[in-house]
Amino acid sequence: SKSRRLTEARSNIENSFSIIKGQVEALAERGDFAFDLLSVRLGRCSTATVNAAIKAKTEELKHNGQAGTYRSYHALLTAGKDIPFSAVTVDWLNRCGRFWTGQKKSKSTLSVYFKMLKAIMNRAKADGIIKEAHFPFGRNRFEIPSAEGRKLALTLEQIKRLVTYTDGREETELYRDMWFFSYLCNGINFRDMLYLTYGNIVGGEICFVRAKTMNTSKQVRTIRAVLTPEMRKIMDRWGNPDDGNPGTLIFKFATGKEDGFATKHLVDTVIQKCNKVLGRIAEAVGLPPVTTYSARHSFATVLKRSGTNISYISESLGHSNLAIT
Repeated sequence: SKSRRLTEARSNIENSFSIIKGQVEALAERGDFAFDLLSVRLGRCSTATVNAAIKAKTEELKHNGQAGTYRSYHALLTAGKDIPFSAVTVDWLNRCGRFWTGQKKSKSTLSVYFKMLKAIMNRAKADGIIKEAHFPFGRNRFEIPSAEGRKLALTLEQIKRLVTYTDGREETELYRDMWFFSYLCNGINFRDMLYLTYGNIVGGEICFVRAKTMNTSKQVRTIRAVLTPEMRKIMDRWGNPDDGNPGTLIFKFATGKEDGFATKHLVDTVIQKCNKVLGRIAEAVGLPPVTTYSARHSFATVLKRSGTNISYISESLGHSNLAIT
């Protein structure tokens, strides 16, 4: 009867609304609501797409100002037709690897791409879009290839050659000194170094938390680096004067008012300039190519070669566990 059909229609509408409301509330509670993500959560394995999930992730990262990760996920977005979650199999991932290799992507890039895809698939599994049996990553499934990054560690003699070199140019001495400061400050990365403030100096030490792990590690680790006379000289020469305000940045590159994307652009620019100068110095003094990252690797390796306990090195680097070190 007409009355029965109306009752069934009303019941279906109420059920659908209840499902949608539940998903909206779950996303809102998690703090990452986006219509694309809602669409993915309301879908099924055969219809929900990887593209929509990646797009939702980029919107979440953009909202949070996580510029570096946003760019990585944005680069992963697939051109052309949408890819359903059901298509992501071990064979499909292997074909992706061959395709990216054919595009001359490095092993490091491939590793990053696959880790992002794994994160997307993990989220889909948590949201009930795919089942554990369909999850393609892991032992006896698809194992992400390791990145073979070249990590140059300098000896103390090589470090001395680098940090005492000058060609009389201010730019050369500025970026040479910034590399040396990074090395002396427990191999601090440039993102953290450019945003150090005088408030980070406590009792003759520079105390800081790595921005890289601030939002990802369960336990916040404070790194403490002894403030040496050499570091003081670099601060005096290239830094802002200590005006008694703990919020004053030590170095002059940043203002402290940059958002996540402006920060990413600033740090990338400084690193590019520094690497260019380091390449010039390395060639002049007979060293293999040196980059900003080699300061961190050299700090750790010099300690290791001197017989320092691995747990102390791990703590000095701010690693979450010894396996990383």
